[in-house]
Amino acid sequence: MKRVRGYLTDGLLTVALLAVGLAGTAPAGRNQGIPSVSGWAYALVVTAALVLAARRLLPVTVLAVTTVAVSLYLLGGYPFGPILLSLAIAVYTVAAHRPLGQAAIAAAGALGLLIIAGLIGDGLGMEAVAPQVAWVAGPLAIGVTVRVGREQVLQNRRDEARRQADAERLRVAQEVHDVVGHGLAAIMMQADIALHVLPKQPEQAEAALTAISRTSRESLDELRATLGAVRRGDDPDDRSPVPGLARLDELVDRTRAVGVPVAVDVAGPLGSLPAAVDLAAYRIVQESLTNVLRHAGTATASVRVALTGDDLTVSISDTGRGGPPRPARHGHGLAGMKERVSALGGSLTAGPRPEGGFAVTATLPVRR
Repeated sequence: MKRVRGYLTDGLLTVALLAVGLAGTAPAGRNQGIPSVSGWAYALVVTAALVLAARRLLPVTVLAVTTVAVSLYLLGGYPFGPILLSLAIAVYTVAAHRPLGQAAIAAAGALGLLIIAGLIGDGLGMEAVAPQVAWVAGPLAIGVTVRVGREQVLQNRRDEARRQADAERLRVAQEVHDVVGHGLAAIMMQADIALHVLPKQPEQAEAALTAISRTSRESLDELRATLGAVRRGDDPDDRSPVPGLARLDELVDRTRAVGVPVAVDVAGPLGSLPAAVDLAAYRIVQESLTNVLRHAGTATASVRVALTGDDLTVSISDTGRGGPPRPARHGHGLAGMKERVSALGGSLTAGPRPEGGFAVTATLPVRR
């Protein structure tokens, strides 16, 4: 459609140049002391205008034909007039649609031929040189400027598309990290329990293996839903339900099932949270509990989610019993949480507690 509009525009431009050329050449001649203009001059005016209908398809060829027509016009000693408009448009087209080097060579060739024609044309001489330079150099500069601007816009669009693709890849990586990390941490702890009790208490080993099977299945289902949503795009009408605080109890139950007591305190209505805030809060709790499984040893944990005013506060802490105290936990998990919170305009603090253990607190603005 855009190409068709371009061709239609070129057709209208050709008709306008024909009208101006046929109506304006004779008055231009009278103003320059040339009482009459021959039919040969009008034929050249018509040729220079008609060939512009193909300027988008063959810009260099169109410039060559227009230059020859204008040169013959000048050789005949005819008056400067509307035919030079056709020349200017032909030069502009080459500059706007061809690389700078090619456009410069074509324009230089056209200018050389026009200068020669002006110098040897009937009664023109040096007076014809300056106008030819202006009618070529001006449109050339304008066309190059337009082409550079167009290319810059296209490059900006490509850069933006690349940035969005990178951001999407990072988002998917964070989602997969959170889903797989939590599942594997729970499975690892249950496997350790099973190996420990298998020789003496096989019934407890069976319970641990059952928990491993359940955790594996749930993690795979969540991972499949996450990747399926990515494949289908972000259309809210075409994706599986994403994790959110509505599934907080399921997440906590999986952690309790591997032997870590978790206390939960939820304050405020959470059903109307924005989807991005709801998902971020869930992932923060998930990653924090994963860190408890990985690093806290034999510990208890507490989760508090509170909606107060325009902010949602999510706090996760653990006692960190059963192992040497860890001064801090740095890694991709905390970095991912900070990126999630920063993207929503919130804040996150994480570090060891004075009484022992570790705490993570995130504040997410809720915009309704």
